[in-house]
Amino acid sequence: MSRLAQFRRSLGAICVLVLASTCLANASATLLLEEPYGKLGFFTATGHAAVYLSGVCAETPLVLRACAPGELGAVISRYDGVGGYDWVAIPLIPYLYAVEKPEDIPLFVDPKMVAFLRDQYRRQYLQEVAPDLAAGGTPGGNWYELVGSAYDRASYAFELETSAAQDQAFIQAYNAAPNRSHFRTVSRNCADFAKDVINFYYPKALHRSVVADVGITTPKQMAKTMVRYSLHHPRLTFSRYVIPQVPGSAARSAAVHGVVESFFTSKKYIVPSAVVSPVFAGCVGAVYVGTEAKRFDPSRNALVYNAERSLEPPIGTEDRRSYELELNHLVAPEVLKMSSTHVEKTLARMMNNAAPGFDSDGRLVLRMRVGKEEVDLGVAQGNIFSAESSGQFAQQLLEARLQEELRRGNPPKVSESDVEKDWTLLQRAMDTSDNQVATRDARPLQAASQRWIHRGNRP
Repeated sequence: MSRLAQFRRSLGAICVLVLASTCLANASATLLLEEPYGKLGFFTATGHAAVYLSGVCAETPLVLRACAPGELGAVISRYDGVGGYDWVAIPLIPYLYAVEKPEDIPLFVDPKMVAFLRDQYRRQYLQEVAPDLAAGGTPGGNWYELVGSAYDRASYAFELETSAAQDQAFIQAYNAAPNRSHFRTVSRNCADFAKDVINFYYPKALHRSVVADVGITTPKQMAKTMVRYSLHHPRLTFSRYVIPQVPGSAARSAAVHGVVESFFTSKKYIVPSAVVSPVFAGCVGAVYVGTEAKRFDPSRNALVYNAERSLEPPIGTEDRRSYELELNHLVAPEVLKMSSTHVEKTLARMMNNAAPGFDSDGRLVLRMRVGKEEVDLGVAQGNIFSAESSGQFAQQLLEARLQEELRRGNPPKVSESDVEKDWTLLQRAMDTSDNQVATRDARPLQAASQRWIHRGNRP
């Protein structure tokens, strides 16, 4: 890469970061368009909608207040069957990751770890909306969707600036109004709630589509109308970014659709319909082609979010390929014979046999057998090297994390600085591994470091 190209790239990145920091410095209302996942995502691909208010914090899950300096705000959302309440407010980091500090976020997760983190957070903060069962067990219901959203799915964020006066008016109105659930899928769903919140700040900004969604309010339609509103009001600071799904063994979330789009693009719906009634199927196709649903890409021009609240451009295609090739040079020869999916499944099985818990600092650990001993191995950035025997496990975990981050697909998964940060952790893990790992040929790592230094990056 030429020096001029490097300079232009660096200058562009600095401009984006300055703009992003300016957006995040002020109060804002952010629509979260969350991808569908799991069994529900198989039947309906409309996903979920919530609103993140950076100037409004949660005194409790049911009481709002203005944020103090340094606080990040709260996500307010509507779920069916959560204590009979219409809305619940959760601080941003717990809503996304079920922990309270960015350094406590696990680097790679499995469903067992996620369930543990969610239940521990519930027991400490959510007893009012999801109390223990009579015998002290974990309750059922949809409360689990209130925390750890980023373990299940990726989210798209659409942010508009707000004022302290608007935030205060919202707090007073929502604290004073009855908070009792009247959830209905068609007319009072999560997207209806998000629409009402954004419209409180900016009246008539969001609206449903009678044609594309047959009158049902959908998360994707809310995102589309919010983007359109920002174009019609260029004086309002607007930004959009992606909150990636945390790497792990759980299935990745799916693309989000509207009602007609979901029906038309799903073979399990459109094929039987075409057989039974070709005219009906043709009408659905005409509606789909005639609306903007298929042309709206929520990831377009989106930056990538990380828990430190900085927004950066996603890693470029060429750089992603370069990092991917270098990673293949670094992993163990026996790992090269396996696919990345197989590596992740092997790691997931090992993690599933471990018992999750917390260390003395309240960070997640896994109790595993290493040789003849049982040790607590950290899985978060803040404690991954806390045990003397953690090097080999940390290396496996970080290799799986990087393989997921560098995998092709949409939405964007990572920025280049995030990859560099994880690569530094991997290098440290390799340096501190046990004798079996320490005998690995270090020349590929040295070569990779020289190539990145030549490109103007740090390994």
